Amino acid sequence: MSEAKWLVQLQAVLDCPVRQLQLSLQTWEFHKDEIKRISGVEPRKLNTVSTGDYVVLPTGPLWFALHGDQHTVNVLEVERGQLTEMEIRLIGWTLSQMRSAGVESYDGYSESERYARELGSWISEQLDSNDLQQSLPDRLRTKGRLFSSMIPFLLVCEQAESGRSSYGELEKLLKTFLAEEVIIIPLKEQEWLILGPQSLIHDAQLEERDEESEESVEESLASIALGLHEMLASEWIGDCHLAVSQPISPVNSIISVTALLRETVQLGRAFHVGSNIHLPWLLHLERLLSTIPEMQRLRFVEQALKRTDVFLEPEILTTLETFFGLDCNVSETAKKLYIHRNTLLYRLDKLKQETELDVRQFRDAVLVKIILLLYKVTKRK
Repeated sequence: MSEAKWLVQLQAVLDCPVRQLQLSLQTWEFHKDEIKRISGVEPRKLNTVSTGDYVVLPTGPLWFALHGDQHTVNVLEVERGQLTEMEIRLIGWTLSQMRSAGVESYDGYSESERYARELGSWISEQLDSNDLQQSLPDRLRTKGRLFSSMIPFLLVCEQAESGRSSYGELEKLLKTFLAEEVIIIPLKEQEWLILGPQSLIHDAQLEERDEESEESVEESLASIALGLHEMLASEWIGDCHLAVSQPISPVNSIISVTALLRETVQLGRAFHVGSNIHLPWLLHLERLLSTIPEMQRLRFVEQALKRTDVFLEPEILTTLETFFGLDCNVSETAKKLYIHRNTLLYRLDKLKQETELDVRQFRDAVLVKIILLLYKVTKRK
């Protein structure tokens, strides 16, 4: 039932004005001495306020709590009129029963979505305060699901098209692609933390067991992320970024892993433009280089490029990216680039002549790799 229809019916039954409004934390707490709970127990803080709690103002309407977070509380405002104490209690009890039954309430959120948004708000607050070791409070430990080992994904969308990025639509897609056990937690605008069952790794490994070597956990996670990204890009929001990490126990490490995944997306977008899948175990060097002050990065790149701009030639850039991506394997690189092996060797020899760096040697390969990474994130003057 829609909010408007429900309110109209309630007004007809009570024969008095009814409307929904949002109060600030300060306003609600200002009246906390006047709050009466149905049970007669003094209500707790706002972040644990119960649906059906109500405030009897000295003069004016009644405020019934619908739900609250760390900053606001949504209330149903009812003109008291000739309502008896028993009728007031009955309204509060009805609202509490609707919530416990998971009925969508006045904000249009189901019980599961409201919980997910409250959890996301709490995670964001811990990240903003840089408190990465905080464990989940008791009120957010729901039904034991966060105690089991789960695979964390971080989804960041490029387009801010809220009409296409609803919680319900995303939940439906993910439950179809991943599993019913998936948990979706909204964080920032167009940023979602997704927790999938660890069984996805086993399923991915079963699909690849015909190969000679068994797929590693990291390879399975990369494969799952690739398939998930392709589905989301085509079926949901379009261009987006996705990071994944090793399975975790969310109740103990959800903050630290969210911080890791957020950093992984930032590093991937900065150092690997054009890539949409970001894996933290492949970004160790990028993580280290990102800690170098910008002026030092700029100075290093300028010194490396002052003799030649050969690194910036499109053909050389493509060759080096492919060469490093295939673990400096000459034959595989030539095959990937659709060129003869001798052509590849000619390009590498040309690079050696102009820069005195031979990427077939480990020491020089590391140096060139660092030069290319720093060039991508350094503003050249």
